[in-house]
Amino acid sequence: MKIAFFDSGIGGLSVLHYAMQVLPQEQFLFYADEDHVPYGVKTREQVLSYVDEAFDFMIGQDVKAVVVACNTATSVAAAEMRRRYDLPIIGMEPAAKKALDIDGEHRVLVVATPITVAGNKMKVLLDHFDKDHLVDKLPLPQLVTFAERQEFDSPAVETYLRDQLAPYDLSKYSALVLGCTHFNYFKGVLRRLMPETMHFVDGNEGTVRELTRQLRERGKLENLPQTVTCYYSGRRVTDPQEIARLDRYMKQLDIVEKIR
Repeated sequence: MKIAFFDSGIGGLSVLHYAMQVLPQEQFLFYADEDHVPYGVKTREQVLSYVDEAFDFMIGQDVKAVVVACNTATSVAAAEMRRRYDLPIIGMEPAAKKALDIDGEHRVLVVATPITVAGNKMKVLLDHFDKDHLVDKLPLPQLVTFAERQEFDSPAVETYLRDQLAPYDLSKYSALVLGCTHFNYFKGVLRRLMPETMHFVDGNEGTVRELTRQLRERGKLENLPQTVTCYYSGRRVTDPQEIARLDRYMKQLDIVEKIR
């Protein structure tokens, strides 16, 4: 049985990319909802309907677990999907707690989509762990658009990020929390704009660790040749140009995984 990874677009490839290293003997299904990307600027009702449709498809493929590799979809719909389906459903959370655990004295900047930044899940997380009010939140919706067209490090990307980060004195921050899986592609340009004292934090490692734990508890870890089957909004990706497009994303992830 396969492990499904689901995202509004291709951001979830960053989580899959990590999982492929940690679980080399598993088979994967990747579902990118390219018909409806980006989720972060949609209403909660729209996002819930898109996630519902995606889950109907993935469950029909007889998967053994679903990783909601999208912070926005996790915030809106993961709890509801867990009520509906009896299989491991692992979501993404902005890793603000991890950043605070590493350095609880300096400020932390969480960048995410507008829905994630304003969502109740984020509020509950910060109310519980950010007792000293060290966390700031910044929506960066345009990064999703840049990522979807594979514009990872252009003058337009740098200008956008420079303008958005300008109000913050980054010398006071210890971490930049990547609260959207699309944002991992931009570590190169972000690294240039950040002081050396800042580092990246994301939720990929914790998400895959929880996936592994739940599969092990259920006796569902396997020893198979690794494969990945990709779908765009339920349509299997077979076109050579689209396969090449996905491969370019994975190669970009090979590059940025070395950037701290």
